[in-house]
Amino acid sequence: LWLAAALGGAAATRCPARCVCDNLRAHVLCLNGSLVAIPDTIPELTKKLDLRGNSFTVIPARAFLATPYLTHLDLQHCKVERLEEGAFRGLGRLVYLNLASNSIALLYQESLDGLSSLQQLILEGNRIEEIQPGAFGHLGSLTVLDLRANALVYLPDMVFQGLQVLRWLRLSHNALHVLGNEAFAALPALRRLSLDHNELQALPGEALARLDGATRLDLGHNPITYVAEEALAMASLRHLFLDHASLQDVAPDAFARSPQLRMLDLRENQLQGLPPLAGAGGLARVSLDGNPLLCSCLLRPFHNWLARARVQAEGACAAPPALRGRSLDSLKPPEMRCRRLQPPPSPITPSERPRAASSGQCPRGCICSPDFHHGSCENRDLREIPRDFPGDTHLLDLRRNTFRTVPPDAFPGLKELVSLHLQSCGIRVLQPGALRGLESLVYLYLTDNNLSTLAPAAFEGAPQLAYLDLDHNAFTHVPVGAFQHLPSLISLHLQHNAITELAEGDLAGAQGLRWLYLAGNAIRHIAPAALAPTKMLEKLQLEGNHLVEVPTAALRGLPALSELKLSQNPIKRMGDGVFLPLASSLQHLYLDNMGLEQISPRAFAGLGPKIKSLYLESNKMSNIPNMSNFTGLEILNLQDVPFHCDCQLLPLHRWINTLNLRVGATCESPAEARGLKVKLSTTFQTCPGWGRGEAGEANPGKTTAASKASKKKRSGKSPVRAFSKSR
Repeated sequence: LWLAAALGGAAATRCPARCVCDNLRAHVLCLNGSLVAIPDTIPELTKKLDLRGNSFTVIPARAFLATPYLTHLDLQHCKVERLEEGAFRGLGRLVYLNLASNSIALLYQESLDGLSSLQQLILEGNRIEEIQPGAFGHLGSLTVLDLRANALVYLPDMVFQGLQVLRWLRLSHNALHVLGNEAFAALPALRRLSLDHNELQALPGEALARLDGATRLDLGHNPITYVAEEALAMASLRHLFLDHASLQDVAPDAFARSPQLRMLDLRENQLQGLPPLAGAGGLARVSLDGNPLLCSCLLRPFHNWLARARVQAEGACAAPPALRGRSLDSLKPPEMRCRRLQPPPSPITPSERPRAASSGQCPRGCICSPDFHHGSCENRDLREIPRDFPGDTHLLDLRRNTFRTVPPDAFPGLKELVSLHLQSCGIRVLQPGALRGLESLVYLYLTDNNLSTLAPAAFEGAPQLAYLDLDHNAFTHVPVGAFQHLPSLISLHLQHNAITELAEGDLAGAQGLRWLYLAGNAIRHIAPAALAPTKMLEKLQLEGNHLVEVPTAALRGLPALSELKLSQNPIKRMGDGVFLPLASSLQHLYLDNMGLEQISPRAFAGLGPKIKSLYLESNKMSNIPNMSNFTGLEILNLQDVPFHCDCQLLPLHRWINTLNLRVGATCESPAEARGLKVKLSTTFQTCPGWGRGEAGEANPGKTTAASKASKKKRSGKSPVRAFSKSR
């Protein structure tokens, strides 16, 4: 509070505990603390509020009514799981909102109400699985929407309605493979769309045709194998990225309806050649680097077209051997020969999507929206699942009824249904074949029911199901065999049940699973082979269980696991090499609130620069191992750990002083150091070697990224990492 005290004035006295208030600039910083609620003593005239690294879980309705002048709000890394409807109501001046790196799973229609001036909304790195149409309807000033690195599979029609001035939509690093034809229909000002690193198997031409003004489209890193005739009709498109896909062929007139196209990036595909690209008269550059180009006579028409159209081409021959490595622009037509002329194989085009079934009448007491293809019978005191919804229904909301049982063939004629909500329906039995015929279903929500078991055929007939939410039910074991019919399953929620163990075979059939949520159960044991089927697993959340040791054996064979949560398990000691199976992939490790008493000096063996965040707060150990090789850290939380600040802790003291992070480490003993920050304690001054200096002493000869940032900060330059510049 030194800055607030120096500034003086009545407002300075209102600065919340553990925060720094700069009243001259109307800034308040409450970084990497232990706040569990939005402080109610923030000065009313505050314009910029930085709350990164706290633990809010829920942002309640009207949480910021006391600060109506806010223009910038940063809530990164705050463990937020839910935004209540009206959470930001009253922030009519806010222009920047950062909610990155939280655990938000669903955006409701009123979650972002009241943000009429918002220009940038950052939601990167959450676990958003579904966006309800209307969620962005109150953001009429938004220009940038960042939804990267979430868990989206499907975008419904009109999902971005209301974003009249949006210029850049970032949807990279999701799992999108279904886009409604009208998904982008309400974005008249959009100039850039990022869809790279998704699961699109075909170019979504109909959805993209609504973007008349977009000039740049990123579709790289999608498993697209073929670009069909006139597949892309974007009148203003100038830059198209289709790099690192799975392209094997491109139709001659694929881009004929995008007359402004100037740059086409086709790097790192499986193309042996291209035809002359008819209609792409404005094209200036084509990049084909990293393709297995066959520079035979079959490539001559394309090569001649390049010369006639004066298009610059980047790429080199992979065959025949005599031309291997030769650049395309160095070839002469006579060199491109064939021993035997054979017509190229016909490309395999993606199968056509079935046409929508005709609309029917809406069941009595329910609401059907033909514009959004939604049906809702929420909280209608129904005892049986209604029928006769329109055949083109995409989202069906049946929450808060009393069905008890879901019978076979419960949803006839709904072949286009994508999202089904059955939360809080008192369901005890999901009978075999209950979902039969739901061939397009992606999301199934069965939260807050009374399910204790599932028949192996419970999910038969829903092969596209990717997100299954079974939180808050009565399972005591993982339902064995239930996932055999779900080849597309990506995310499985089994949190807050009563599961006691993970046994071998429990996850059989879940080969594509990426996110497994098991928090809040009673798991005591995980069999060594229990996770073996889930070789693509990226996130494993086991917090709040009864594990007494790190399940090292079960973590073997998970080469993609980047996030592991073991918080709130009664693990008292960690031995050597407990995380070695994850040495090549782990980035985020949660070990907080466990009562941890001892960490072996080599417990973190194998881990290092890849680790971005490490949570060790609220434990009982008095020392921690040397972590000087954790050079990529962006978050380190050591709050509420009873450190004994003697000479054995000197390496930690020195290392913390090289970091440009606020870590919260405090001395518990000896008595003269109690309550002091580890980095500020004077007890280390009597230790041997103290006079040799602080920075770099813990690991001579190595300079961490964090220490470089700290040096730049001291020299007046901006640090490389700006996650938490306040110490």
